[in-house]
Amino acid sequence: MTKQMLIQKLNAYERLMRLDKPIGILLLLWPTLWALLIAGRGYPNLTVVLIFVTGTVLMRSAGCVMNDIADRNYDGLVERTQMRPLATQEVSVKEAIYLALGLSLLAFVLVCFLNLKTILLSIAALFLAATYPLTKRFLAIPQAYLGIAFGFGIPMAFAAINDYIPPLAWWLLLANVCWAMAYDTAYAMVDRDDDAKIGIQSSALLFGRYDVFAIMLCFVAMLAILVYVGWFMQFGEFYFSGLLLAGLLIIQQYQLIKKRLKTDCFKAFLRNSWIGAAITLGLFLELIFQ
Repeated sequence: MTKQMLIQKLNAYERLMRLDKPIGILLLLWPTLWALLIAGRGYPNLTVVLIFVTGTVLMRSAGCVMNDIADRNYDGLVERTQMRPLATQEVSVKEAIYLALGLSLLAFVLVCFLNLKTILLSIAALFLAATYPLTKRFLAIPQAYLGIAFGFGIPMAFAAINDYIPPLAWWLLLANVCWAMAYDTAYAMVDRDDDAKIGIQSSALLFGRYDVFAIMLCFVAMLAILVYVGWFMQFGEFYFSGLLLAGLLIIQQYQLIKKRLKTDCFKAFLRNSWIGAAITLGLFLELIFQ
């Protein structure tokens, strides 16, 4: 293999893992950081944080590879995904399987430095990541399943730091499910026409003309749960200022998605990282100065 061929192959692997599109890593990371900060009372063990951050990158990359393996016969039929490496055969299915296994193994090695409860939860997390792509074949709202998969770092974080999972962790997970349904429905609105043609399920198809209303309802539910979390934890102005900023960003998203233009819906999806950042910053400042 020549140097040029090697560079092209590595570039294809990078795109297969979506390392060129870090939005997925951030959407996976923010709720995990919420749990780490609360479980560690603002000062979580830095080694544990590093393991979770690195594991998030590895598992999101593995999840993208698994997704493309499952969708390899569909991606070429969808405008947004037709140039993905498996669809264009830049990467073989065998190579993709080995890559997904390797990334998952590396993530599991990292988890082995944590306690037994977290290790067992990581097996469930791997199951969720591996099965999510299949839910688009039969589940009317695969976005809800995605929310569980993307939020499973929450109970893992509590288990890793405190060796138990309080009820609060499940409330945070529920908030993340609502959030994922909101942002991934906006994402699904981009592919709605193609998904309908090839028989892929999505919340955008299920909600139909009520899609924008459903997205905003999910956002309201997420904020309501996070307000309850703040009340339960007796948080103050920093935390609720973060939620207020997140609410303003959600209003901005409504302005983007209300006309249902594909480019604006995709912009709205990308801007969800700022919502996660606002909540995380407010939580961090609250716990530091509480």
